[in-house]
Amino acid sequence: MPKKIPLRQCVGCREMKEKAQLIRAVRSPEGEVTLDFKGKKPGRGAYLCKNIECLKRARKSRALERAFSQALPPEVYEQMEAELAKGGGEDG
Repeated sequence: MPKKIPLRQCVGCREMKEKAQLIRAVRSPEGEVTLDFKGKKPGRGAYLCKNIECLKRARKSRALERAFSQALPPEVYEQMEAELAKGGGEDG
């Protein structure tokens, strides 16, 4: 029997994709929102495709704010956009 591949929904384009193809945005227990490229950080997670267009769509529809039940300052989106543009992946 083949191994089951976990699927997650992108909050930007609302498409179901393999978990490995998406980036996890996470709200830590302290309330800080960051991108989690390895998928290991503790906290509430929401998934985004690895392109800036999905992040822009999620920002316009306020999908991340609904997922995390809190307002996000513009700096958070700018930081996420910069991390997506450079590819990220340095965090633990």
